[in-house]
Parts: sequence; C-alpha cells; structure tokens
Amino acid sequence: MHGADQQFFSRLASANAGFASRLPAILERIAALGAELDPLQPAATAGELQAMLHTMAGSAVTFGYRGLGQHARLLEQRLRVLTAFETVAPSDWAAWVGELLQFVEAARRDPRGLA
Repeated sequence: MHGADQQFFSRLASANAGFASRLPAILERIAALGAELDPLQPAATAGELQAMLHTMAGSAVTFGYRGLGQHARLLEQRLRVLTAFETVAPSDWAAWVGELLQFVEAARRDPRGLA
C-alpha cells in the first residue's frame, strides 16, 4: 500500500475511533435537550438539536453507522418540519420527543445495529 494511502486510512481509523468514543456523550446531550424541549418555546433547544442531529447523520454514515445516521437524518427532517410552523400542537412535539428518546436508547444499546 502506498504511504499516502496508509496515512489516509490511519487518519480515518483515528477519526472513526474518536467518533465512537464521543458517541455516548453526544447521545446523552441529545437526550437531555429532548427532555428539556418546551413545546410552547421549542426554539430554545430545537436549534441545537437540529445541529447535533445533522452532524450525527453525516458523521455516522461516514464512519460505518449507517442506520444511526439514517435515523438521525429522519429526526432532523421531522424537526425541521415542526419548527417551520408557527404553531404546533404539544402532542406533536411530545410524539417527536418520544421518537427522539427511543432513538437515543436504541443507539445506546447498539449504535451499529440500528436498521
């Protein structure tokens, strides 16, 4: 293997290990933000949640966590829809937060096994 290729794959493996080691803290922060989300004032946490889900979606797929990335992307897209409306029923927010927390629990158990 060429030296440049070895360096690239070494950096990629290092980045992958870094993602895997940071994932529990990222999931913890996402769960905390979801629990804090106030349906009457969602903007206070929705922006950070959207950014975290967006980053996770891209990073997860890059590092071989395809299902995790796909689920994060779906949650991000649903969040974009919810935040696009001026008024959203609290039950709709509760349903989204419920999906978010289920996602976090599944990712904690088996981040590579999400389908």
